[in-house]
Amino acid sequence: MPLSADDIERFEDSRARLEAVAYRLLGSAGEAEDAVQETWLRWQAADVDRIEVPEAWLTKVLTNLCLNQLTSARARRETYVGPWLPEPLLAGDPMLGPADTAEQRESVSYAVLTLMERLSPDERAVYVLREAFDYPHREIAEILGITEAAGQQIFHRAKKHVADGRTRTKVDEAAARRIAEEFLAAAASGRTAPLVRLLTDDAIAIGDGGGRIPARTKAFEGAVAVAKFVWGLLRPGVAKRALVGGTPEVYAWTANGEPAVVAVVAGRVVGVMCLEVTAEGIAACRNQLNPDKLERATAHWATADHGEPLFNAF
Repeated sequence: MPLSADDIERFEDSRARLEAVAYRLLGSAGEAEDAVQETWLRWQAADVDRIEVPEAWLTKVLTNLCLNQLTSARARRETYVGPWLPEPLLAGDPMLGPADTAEQRESVSYAVLTLMERLSPDERAVYVLREAFDYPHREIAEILGITEAAGQQIFHRAKKHVADGRTRTKVDEAAARRIAEEFLAAAASGRTAPLVRLLTDDAIAIGDGGGRIPARTKAFEGAVAVAKFVWGLLRPGVAKRALVGGTPEVYAWTANGEPAVVAVVAGRVVGVMCLEVTAEGIAACRNQLNPDKLERATAHWATADHGEPLFNAF
């Protein structure tokens, strides 16, 4: 039986929330869209008149689809070329979802999305539903088909795993943006010393090229090594310009609620460097260079009021 206009509207009213849940679970905008589309197909095939709480039904279907996807994704990532990093979402992207509380903002930060790769699928689902969307433990238990007590144990375990990887105190948004701008100014100076002063002693830098763009398989570790890497990344070079199709324009921006450096060539985003800023300095530079994971960023960039670049790289 075809869906009524009201049934279609019910789903569309939930689409943004479903996409935000799926993105946090999967770390990929494309995979999140696919999961929501599959949820739509199942909504179409369901006897919706017998579904008492559509939001709960849709969330349960989507979450279980994502759990299946996470299980298969773990196998695929074993053969992924180089380090795997989440797909960054630029400021203003609706898939970022709610950002009213510190917990919601933290759950979609690039640093936490990276840390969540260490969690089991069930831990990730419970953490996202509870921390980012404030679902009661009872509803989470029903969605996952577990007891409420088990769900609470999984949540506390997941939260501890994430907290153990976040040992520093975050700074406020204004201070973070100032540090990001200082970082870019230091990088543009062509000297490593100003960069070293902005980095923590144990800072790291890691990149995801997905086999499409050269990226080191092992992270750079330590302020000096990271500073040299960043300086080398922005140093002019014919081969680099050929690789990305021109000279990138570099902007200070925000991705996943954190300071970021966005590199753009002829309107196409070719790199997003997400900075993990702490009270002690910049603790991590995570670089997304895989073109497959920058398509949504490019589409969003085309509609953003990004102003003039701070400088041209390469």
